[in-house]
This record gives sequence, structure tokens and C-alpha cells, in this order.
Amino acid sequence: MKIIEMSERRTSGIAILASLWVTVVVWALAAFIVVPVAGAQDADKDVAFRWAFGALTGQGNDRRLEAVTQDRVLRTGEKIKMFLEPGRMCFVYVIHHNSQDEVSLLFPYDLGQFDRDYAVSGKYYIPRGQSWYELDRNPGTEAFHVIASFQRLPELERLLGEMDRAGGPRKAELSKMVLSEIRSQKKQHRELAAPAERPVNIGGAVRGLEKSTAGGYPDVAVMAQEITANGFYARTFTIEHQ
Repeated sequence: MKIIEMSERRTSGIAILASLWVTVVVWALAAFIVVPVAGAQDADKDVAFRWAFGALTGQGNDRRLEAVTQDRVLRTGEKIKMFLEPGRMCFVYVIHHNSQDEVSLLFPYDLGQFDRDYAVSGKYYIPRGQSWYELDRNPGTEAFHVIASFQRLPELERLLGEMDRAGGPRKAELSKMVLSEIRSQKKQHRELAAPAERPVNIGGAVRGLEKSTAGGYPDVAVMAQEITANGFYARTFTIEHQ
């Protein structure tokens, strides 16, 4: 009987150890499986695109292409142009706010573009084609809001659409609502977008953003930089007329 009793205890101990071992293995496998899936889900929300903001400064043979990334002085007749190329499917908006509180959508070229002519690795120039924005003689402050999201921003698009169709006081009211929505989006994504929310100040003399057709001008895409963010990106470039 003692032998049987010892055998029962030994068997019971083995069973307990086996049960514990199975539990440990199950938890280990669960941990191994869950972590990569979460990472993959986060990666699906990443935004990635190439971006360039260039200024064609100087006159005549002294013209040179410079990146708009730091304080500088831009004079009447100098030109600016932007470029973007999505590295993965994300939605990039470029919105201009001038010194008269007027707001305009520079990119997409129109709100239907995301549905018909927008793709990963597509190359988009602002303004499109060979045109450039030429700085006029009017002083003032200009702001260029660059916003990128892993998904479209329906409220922002709705306001931009209404603003484009409106006129008079209603257009001015909607312009303020667009700017308010931009601030709201930044606040909502503050943790993700904080490093990109600090404005970059550039001294210059732009107001009306007159278009000028390029004649042998350099390609701003050569200075494009890779931008990546987790789900949302926002940056404001501010130009001050001196």
C-alpha cells in the first residue's frame, strides 16, 4: 500500500507539473502571437510621403533653388513651389491662409482627386505642371498648412467644399471654420503630431501667390525629404513679409 500511495503522489505531482507546463506554453504562445499583430495594426496607420518646399531666389543668372525649411527673406519676383509623393496610401492636404484671412486648398487640386487621380508613388507638384507661385508686391503673413492622415478627413473636406462654393460673408465664415478644424485635428492628434506642429518661420514677401510659368527652372523634387508619422502629421510653414 505504501508503494501504491507513493505512486499516486508521484503521479499527482507529475500531473500538476504537466498542467503548469501547458499553461506556461499557452501564455508564451499567446504573447508571441499578440505582439506582432498589434505592431502590424499600428503600421497600417502610418503615413509616409516625400515632401519638398522650394524657393527660387535671386535674379537673372544668380537664381538658385533653396529649401524652405528655415528663416529667410524672399523678395518680390521670387518664386515658390512644392512637391509631394505618397510613399504609402495616406491623404495629404496643403492649405494656404493669406494675410487677409482668405483660405484656399492647394492640394489636392480639387476634392475629387483622391477618388480619381491619387496613388502611391504618384508625383504631384503645387502648383501643378511647370507653373510656380510668384511673390507679389503686397506685404503680409502667409501660412501653409501641411496635413497628412492615414484616412481621409471628412469634416475638413466638407468645410473646404462649402467654402469653395460660397461667396461674400459666408465664405469668410467658412474660412475661419476650416482653420478651426485644422486646429482641432492637431489637438486631437497632439501626441502623434507634436514634433511636427511647431511652425517653421520664413521671412518673405508673398501675399497673392501669383502663378508664373516656369522656363527652364529646376525641379524642386530633387530636394524632397522622406516624412513618416504614426497615423497623422501636421506642420505649418509661415512666411512673413519684411
